[in-house]
Amino acid sequence: MRIRRAHGLKRPKLRQSWNKYNLYNLSRVEPPVTAPRTFFQQKWTAKALSRAYHGETVKEKHWQRMFRRRLRAVVHMDPDMLARSDGYEHGEGRGSGLEPHPDKKPKPFPKTPYMNMTFAPLERRLDTAVFRAMFASSTRQARQFVVHGDVKVNGKKMIYPGYQLNPGDMFQVEPERVMFATGAPKDAAERRAGRKARRKKEASAKSEDSSPPSDSVSEPAADSAVDSAEPNPKETLQSLLSQARTLLTSSSSSSSLSGKRKQDLRAFQRLLKKALARTHMFPQSSTTLTDSLDAQLQELTRKLNLNPAPSLQDQVDSRDLSPETMTPENSKVLRRALEEARENPIDVTKPYATPWRPRAYMSAFAFIPRYLEVHHKICSAVYLRHPVARPGMGEVPTPFGSDVNSLAFNWYLRRR
Repeated sequence: MRIRRAHGLKRPKLRQSWNKYNLYNLSRVEPPVTAPRTFFQQKWTAKALSRAYHGETVKEKHWQRMFRRRLRAVVHMDPDMLARSDGYEHGEGRGSGLEPHPDKKPKPFPKTPYMNMTFAPLERRLDTAVFRAMFASSTRQARQFVVHGDVKVNGKKMIYPGYQLNPGDMFQVEPERVMFATGAPKDAAERRAGRKARRKKEASAKSEDSSPPSDSVSEPAADSAVDSAEPNPKETLQSLLSQARTLLTSSSSSSSLSGKRKQDLRAFQRLLKKALARTHMFPQSSTTLTDSLDAQLQELTRKLNLNPAPSLQDQVDSRDLSPETMTPENSKVLRRALEEARENPIDVTKPYATPWRPRAYMSAFAFIPRYLEVHHKICSAVYLRHPVARPGMGEVPTPFGSDVNSLAFNWYLRRR
């Protein structure tokens, strides 16, 4: 069976996706030609274009049952004006030919795009809400997350993509799935490293299964095993140095780093090399670095035997600045490197590129609708209310204008 391409370039159809071809189609979209066509043909063309974007995975019969001719809208009313006036001035001079002063003429009120709310019922679907909250790169991927059980609604697993959200419902997505969906993909070298790591892990698991279990273990041997399992500061510094080197040498990472960031990483490399050169300061029996970031920084500073940067008067008096000093800039670089190495480490076993960075062409689609409240740190969102039309804007994101949505609304209106 031939798989139909979702993002065609000859006859482009817009989709709810962050794909680069879809972004190219968005940049060259044009309103459909209506001059030589009948009204029926205009409505059918508008319906085909809008339905390819709104509810791509929803069957037509299902959407026809969801369609509502009542469009939700609100009208802004100034409370200050309502408090100081009862509306009598609007009828003053009516029928007498009097014209108000130009300064007192009311400003033209923006029109409300009611027709942009044609596909508002589809925004209640769980898969569409996951995509709108920027937890997936397309509605198809959001649908896959829901079906695979990676989405919870009000704390309970929900496997139905067509679940209709109600105001106040909270939905959550597994953070690893969100990082995979919104993160940059791996390049060839990272995929190769991931395969090697998986093979090594499988081989170690097989060797552990094949080796017979030992019932009796002596107490000194157990203590030595526990001591060897704890990483020492030297190994911690070596891992940080390898991560900084990987960031600078990787083609995909170096292209996304700024010049200032590269300078900071090189300065951090120099600090770590200076620390590793003094092997006598890191005996195997030394304690490991603490979990606290400030404690880690103090421990490294103590083992490097670094002093705070002297003042300008001290430099003038001594005429000799010792190389064993840590400036505030170096301290700031070391602190940021330790924080990033702990919070966003390099892990070749992940299905996305590490350290994590946003995928390409993501900024053009990075927006959150008004009817959602999203917390990206815990990958959860709240469906506040149903989308409505306001003067000058409609809360349903759509790449089409009111004319196309109006024709699509009329198409489904006659079929109710």
